[in-house]
Amino acid sequence: MTTDPTPADPTPTPTPTGSTPTGSTPTETSPDPKDVRTAVSSGVIGTAVEYYDFFVYGTAAALVLNELFFPTFSPALGTLAAFATFAVGFVVRPIGAIVLGHIGDRVGRKKALVFSLVLMGVATFAIGLLPTYSSAGVLAPILLVTLRLVQGLALGGEWGGATVLASEYAGRGNRGFLASFVQLGSPLGLLMSSGAFALVGLGSDEFVQSWGWRIPFLASAILVAIGLYIRVRIMESPEFRRATAAGEMSTRTPLVEVFTYSWRQVLIAIGIRFVPDIGFYMAATFLVSYATTTMGYPRGAILSCVMIAAAIELITIPLFGRLSDRIGRKKVYLFGVVFLTLLAFPLFALVSSGSILLTGIGVVLALAVGHAATWGLSAAINSELFPTRYRTTGAGLGLNVSNIVGGGPAPLIASSLVIAAGGGSWLVSLYIVAAGVLSLIAIVSMAETSGRDLSEDYSSRTAPAPTGITPEVRGQTL
Repeated sequence: MTTDPTPADPTPTPTPTGSTPTGSTPTETSPDPKDVRTAVSSGVIGTAVEYYDFFVYGTAAALVLNELFFPTFSPALGTLAAFATFAVGFVVRPIGAIVLGHIGDRVGRKKALVFSLVLMGVATFAIGLLPTYSSAGVLAPILLVTLRLVQGLALGGEWGGATVLASEYAGRGNRGFLASFVQLGSPLGLLMSSGAFALVGLGSDEFVQSWGWRIPFLASAILVAIGLYIRVRIMESPEFRRATAAGEMSTRTPLVEVFTYSWRQVLIAIGIRFVPDIGFYMAATFLVSYATTTMGYPRGAILSCVMIAAAIELITIPLFGRLSDRIGRKKVYLFGVVFLTLLAFPLFALVSSGSILLTGIGVVLALAVGHAATWGLSAAINSELFPTRYRTTGAGLGLNVSNIVGGGPAPLIASSLVIAAGGGSWLVSLYIVAAGVLSLIAIVSMAETSGRDLSEDYSSRTAPAPTGITPEVRGQTL
């Protein structure tokens, strides 16, 4: 196993434009500062809209979908069924990463991002128009699951494209910071979706059950229109343009290249997300249901806790991204993994205390500290793990596969564990600890990625050079 070539200035001081200073020897281009701001803004707003659409379903699943689409089940089984439909969206996310990643790597990052946003918007708006079980019978949950699958496809392609675009616009010295802004889409989406249901919840239960629950889904059309307006104005990433002009973009299927040359990086990208994803969906989705149904907290109070945590995370995510540029990705990410693992038992102790204040503190610690310390770095890390010619596919695949085995089924698994424990939470805490051990192994196994030149290839095997690229300019193996 050979070592990475040492650049002339591995950690150049970023200029105000986000590029590296004169005198360093990176091969990355220096984009116009206005284009950088537009690309980052597009990533933030676009991902916020897509995550809003995705999370609004999760909030609805925790609060109303069990009664509207699965009324023949008991409350516990109805909640399980609702969370099962929530998990379905994660199953197809890797397919979205593959399909839209293929478009992003072969046609362009921008085109894939526009398509994913339209796809998500149509599916979410359509959910708001669905008939419920009382009027359509079994057809209602079938249509619900179908549209949830479309949501999963869209979000599966969104994250890889948006984070790669932002990362390829950033300079090596501030990539963690700039790319972290795209990660704000997740807490922004969570904040908006929780806020939408909190506002709807101000009405009577009859209002919410009749048609009030539809409003957050239908409101997606406005957000999608805003996101599209901004997204169509961005330019293709400078790194994609450079690689295309140099003939470095392979004509082979990106997915084949990912598993041929970067399968180790895929495994690392999957493993490091286990406990962050599980911790996030525990705090943002499962606890909403657990705290209201098992502990008897008011629905609005729990949603307020989630909203406060999401608002604080808007600040902590870029702070952790900046810190990773200073001290390295591994150290910051390792802190987040260990923090979430150690929080597993205290989190549920705080929720079980009967105090909404202590419950809120637990949610804030999970989301704004533990999750933020990992999520803020994921955009840069996943982009740095894969070469340009299949970066969108590789980055998106790593995150979305982890969601199948991690975040997606977490609320469903947690609900089942609570039932198995007779209403207790200790099995759920053990589940989080087990995920933490797996993530710890993965992050320790990962090479430091900060300061990498995205025009180089750090894949696990040296791929045959496509037309236009010579072996001298290809990076070495891990």
